[in-house]
Amino acid sequence: MKDRIDQLKTELDALMAVTQEEVEHLRLKYLSKKGLVSVLFDDFKTVPAEKKREVGQLLNELKNKAQQKIDDLKLQFDQHAETTATGMDLTRPADDLDPGTRHPLSIVRNRIIEIFGRIGYTVADGPEIEDDWHNFSALNFTPDHPARDMQDTFFIARDPDILLRTHTSSVQIRTMESTKPPIRMIFPGRVFRNEAISARAHCIFHQVEGLYIDKNVSFVDLKQTLMYFAKEMFGEQTQIRLRPSYFPFTEPSGEMDVSCLICGGSGCNICKHTGWVEILGCGMVDPNALENCGIDSKIYTGFAFGMGIERITMLKYQIKDLRLFFENDVRFLNQFTGAF
Repeated sequence: MKDRIDQLKTELDALMAVTQEEVEHLRLKYLSKKGLVSVLFDDFKTVPAEKKREVGQLLNELKNKAQQKIDDLKLQFDQHAETTATGMDLTRPADDLDPGTRHPLSIVRNRIIEIFGRIGYTVADGPEIEDDWHNFSALNFTPDHPARDMQDTFFIARDPDILLRTHTSSVQIRTMESTKPPIRMIFPGRVFRNEAISARAHCIFHQVEGLYIDKNVSFVDLKQTLMYFAKEMFGEQTQIRLRPSYFPFTEPSGEMDVSCLICGGSGCNICKHTGWVEILGCGMVDPNALENCGIDSKIYTGFAFGMGIERITMLKYQIKDLRLFFENDVRFLNQFTGAF
C-alpha cells in the first residue's frame, strides 16, 4: 500500500487543469467515494495491526494533499472569474507611485524663512481681506495715491473700505500695533493686484516682507542683512547694489539689485545687458508709520524690505514665464523633485 500511496503523491504533484470542468473531473477521480484516495481507505482494513498507525498517517497526509491540490486549482479559476467580472486583476501588483514634490514657490518660500530664521527672524501672518487703514493709511499712503485706484486694487464693492490686500505690509502694521519693540519678523503671504496676466505679471502673487525695529537700527544694518540674504539664496559669489527709490512708508528708500545669475554680471538679455537684476524694495521705516502704530520714533528706528517670491524663484531656477506657477503642469512641477 505504501507504494500506491507514493505513486498517488507523485501524480498529485504533477496535476494541472486548464478549465473548471477538468478540476471537477480531478476531484471526482481522487476524492469522490469511489476515487483513488477513497479506495485506499477502504483497503486500509486489510493492513496488519502493527502497521495501521504508520499507514493511517500516510493516508491522511495523502488525503490532505489531494484536497489542497484541488482547492488550489479551483482558486486560480475563481480569481480569473472575479477579474473578468470586475475588469480588474486583483492579484496584479500595484502600480508604482511617482514621488511627490513641493511646489517651487513653496520651496523658495521655505528657503527664505529658513535663511532669515538663522538670524532671529520669526514668521507672522495676517488676513488677506484687509481694511484701508492697515493696507494704506497707516503706511503713509495719501488719499489720492494711485495704488488706491480701482485699476490697481481689488476693492469689495459692498464696502469701499474693504479690499484684497495689495502687499503683506498690512501684517507689519498689525504687528507694530500689537507688539512692543524689539521686533524682528518676516511676513510671507499671498497678495492681489488688478493686473493683466502675462509672462511677467499676475493678479495673484506671493510676497515676503521683513521688519526690524529696535533702538539704534541703521541703514548699515539693512544693507548687511540684505547682503547676507542674497549670498545665502543665490551663492557666495552674488553681489548686491542699492539704488535710491521712493515708497510712502520708508525714508530713505531703495531698490536692491543682485548680480545677474545667468551672465555673472557681464551682461545678457535677462539683465538687459546691465549685469544687474532687481529683486526687492527696502528702506528705513518712516517715522510717521511708527507713530501711527504707537511706537515712539524718537526712541526706535527700523528698516523694512519686501520681495516677490515668484521673482526670486524665476531668478533662481531661470523660469521665464510667471504663468507656469499657476498652471499645475506636472511636466513642469516634476523638475523640482528633490529640490532643497
